[in-house]
Amino acid sequence: MTDATDSRRTVHVVPHTHWDREWYEPFQRFRLQLVDLLDTVLPRLEADPRFRFTLDGQTAAVDDYLEVRPDALPRVVALVRSGQLAVGPWRVLADSFLCSGENLVRNLEIGLARSAELGGAMRVGYIPDQFGHTAQLPQILRGFGFDQACLWRGVPGSVDRHAFHWVSPDGSSVRTEYLPGGYGNASVMFTDPAKTVERSIAFAEQMRAWFGDTEPLAMYGTDHSAPIPTLLDQVGAVQASGAEVTLRLETLAEALAGRDPQEAGLPQVLGELRSHARANLLPGILSVRVAVKQAMAEAERMVERYAEPLSALWCPQAAEPFLSMAWLRLVDASCHDSVTGCGADSTAQQVAARIAEAEQLGSAVRDRTLNDIASRAPSDSVVVVNPSALERTDLVRCQVVAPDSWADVALELPDGTLAPTQEIRRAERNLIDATFPAADVVNAVRRRTFGQVMYSRAIQRAEISDHTVTFTVGRIGDPGYDVERFADELTEAVAASSPGDWRLRVIDEPSRELLALTTAPALGWASVRPRAGSAPLSAPSSIVDGALHNGLVSAVVNEDGTLRVTGSDGTVLDGVGRIVDGGDAGDSYNYGPPVTDTLVDKPTAVTVVAAEQGPLVASLVVLRTYEWPLGLVDFDGTARTSETVSVGVTTSVELRVNEPFVRVEVSFDNRSVDHRVRFHIPTARTASSSHAEGQFSVVERALVNEGGNGEHPLPTFPASSFVDAGGTGVLLHNVTEYEVSSDGSDLALTLLRATGAISRNLHPLRAEPAGPTTPIPEAQVPGVTVSQFAVLPHAGDWASANLMDAAERYRNPLITVAGTGTTSDLASAEGITVTGATACGLRQRNGLELRLVSYSDSASTAQVSLPGLTAAARVDLTGAVVEELSIVDGTAEIPLRPWEITGIHLTR
Repeated sequence: MTDATDSRRTVHVVPHTHWDREWYEPFQRFRLQLVDLLDTVLPRLEADPRFRFTLDGQTAAVDDYLEVRPDALPRVVALVRSGQLAVGPWRVLADSFLCSGENLVRNLEIGLARSAELGGAMRVGYIPDQFGHTAQLPQILRGFGFDQACLWRGVPGSVDRHAFHWVSPDGSSVRTEYLPGGYGNASVMFTDPAKTVERSIAFAEQMRAWFGDTEPLAMYGTDHSAPIPTLLDQVGAVQASGAEVTLRLETLAEALAGRDPQEAGLPQVLGELRSHARANLLPGILSVRVAVKQAMAEAERMVERYAEPLSALWCPQAAEPFLSMAWLRLVDASCHDSVTGCGADSTAQQVAARIAEAEQLGSAVRDRTLNDIASRAPSDSVVVVNPSALERTDLVRCQVVAPDSWADVALELPDGTLAPTQEIRRAERNLIDATFPAADVVNAVRRRTFGQVMYSRAIQRAEISDHTVTFTVGRIGDPGYDVERFADELTEAVAASSPGDWRLRVIDEPSRELLALTTAPALGWASVRPRAGSAPLSAPSSIVDGALHNGLVSAVVNEDGTLRVTGSDGTVLDGVGRIVDGGDAGDSYNYGPPVTDTLVDKPTAVTVVAAEQGPLVASLVVLRTYEWPLGLVDFDGTARTSETVSVGVTTSVELRVNEPFVRVEVSFDNRSVDHRVRFHIPTARTASSSHAEGQFSVVERALVNEGGNGEHPLPTFPASSFVDAGGTGVLLHNVTEYEVSSDGSDLALTLLRATGAISRNLHPLRAEPAGPTTPIPEAQVPGVTVSQFAVLPHAGDWASANLMDAAERYRNPLITVAGTGTTSDLASAEGITVTGATACGLRQRNGLELRLVSYSDSASTAQVSLPGLTAAARVDLTGAVVEELSIVDGTAEIPLRPWEITGIHLTR
């Protein structure tokens, strides 16, 4: 501590490391370095109580170390409790734009729980190196009791000092410490002991522009580094020198402990932080390795929209520990150098495997839950399951057993009405028809039978007649069938028969694959049964004169292969789907145009093929051929090659009954390198801004971005479930990079960005390197690329066009499972119904806990209904009860602030 009469300026020095769990080296190679680092740091902390160390705000680094050094756990706990070692509060430092909002909540939840086991979390929302920050992070932090954050990137130019109040759309605010110069702004202060005093004085003066008379914060540390051994001696030397500065070693929590969270006079920043003004934002990570982003979105939806809520309601015993394991993998994959794709190919492979494991864990829980629900429905039925917290009437795909004599098949609903269907195909009934010598036929049967299963179908009956063995199989079999007993019967029949070959036939039951327009209760299920006949449909999907119609929206293919789409209110988008291929002389962090680019936007050939004819689904396939340059003529990106490769781009255009949007799937086999492919959609009217959903908010963005710091501010932005500009709404399956043209007439989605290096030392749009120049040939994305989205033209804004509801319907389809129960009655069961807000998650935590978000600028009241509801309470993000709620007729009412995120605990 500085003496009270000492007038010297105190500099708060925070020794730390920034630990990229995986990046230009894969996880295990970096972990070896982490073990070496902590093997050095822990003894130094134990040897001198003055020493302090901050472990980068993430508990993953601690666990990664302890897995190798398990005996070090008591030492770590002792150092954390003593205040010398700061851990947490996060599990990992996530890229907050490339994961779901719920993923961010679980990240902090997991990190805080683990920090508590290790001795206590650092109470600072430390997010030092992420590539911008989402709008709702202050509310998430406040939901866990944090009132301070600390960060570097994304801070706008309006912030002219070291701190500001960062405010979420709902009004939640955290005092945020900005790190001028980054998380390593004091990394050179101690590199030369002879100059420590001089550099300390210079640092204090340099920081005066940001801190004024406030004691400055010096972040001593950088990527994968430990403090030098002489640090304490050098700090003491500055103190003993009599210089006008004194250095105080602290953890980040200690350094910020004296800051007033309500400090007056600080600038206020509302919403997301995506400015280039103070640090490189590196926005190209949104579009590199698109397949990883697609897989992440699929896995997150599987876990948080299907497995977790459905198991919580209908089969809680299926959930743990599988969902905890799935969430851990999803959180770990969200790292700012993991899901971003800006690492080595080996890192990307490991991230993809981790995401795949999360999806597999989630799908296992989902399927276990579906099987449990199926046992409550008739064995001749199909169960339709709804993942949304509102009743839905939508299309499902299902397999039903229906005699060949039925010309048409409808589905009977529990209320006795019939649902319309569209037949996709009839299953092949003859699974095998072969002859065998009499001596071999018994073994032929044995080799093809596994218990009561043959050719993945259950055995319903087996018959022997006139040198023929006939098996009839299906989804439900005869539980009394025994293969050995039948083999004995067959052996006797063969012995008693006349000489000659035997015929083996396996016949499947008559089944059809159908599309059906069915209704299912909110977060519930309904069983339906096939019936002979058909059901009327007031506005079918159809192809008329080569154009798609469904009574709500239409799509016509133009001569160049683009679409003219007309919305339900008459809004027209003409030229949807112009494909533009251009060069990319950038890297995994930033797109970079070649010096002389060659843009290819006109196909050399166009073919249109009708696919589905209706009445539930009608679709066209547009085949376009392009000549794309093979790559760049040189590493400097002077121009693209004159040599081209012929590429076929397939665009599937689909209209489903009752949907006000056009579904689009684009696929092509990429055989070029160093290029970018974008899908362009005209705006219905000139756009002055865009709106994009993501992480519990809808953010409005200008058509330009704030630049500075040597990085060209391309107006490319992320959108999660939808983006909207000028009456052009686009529903998205995964986080997608988009850009609205400067004149507001065009919206471009990035389908592919192929690049071959982590970073370039000389970049056309960035003044400094962002990492090593490691080659990443897999990021050139060879092979087939597939992108899916939907286009919704509309008048008015995104809210009046109900884009949130449309995105829910598009991204989270109804699912089906075949009934297996003994009951004969069709039935349905309602789960939780939510109106007036959006349900973003449901899980088991001391009962049912529902996550609600108000996607509105106005205060509102949500209603939550659950059959058998006896008690309800509002809870914060930790699960702690905030207030009890009254219940009337099984419904709780919850007042919500604009953009509020809240939890509701439900007891039934």
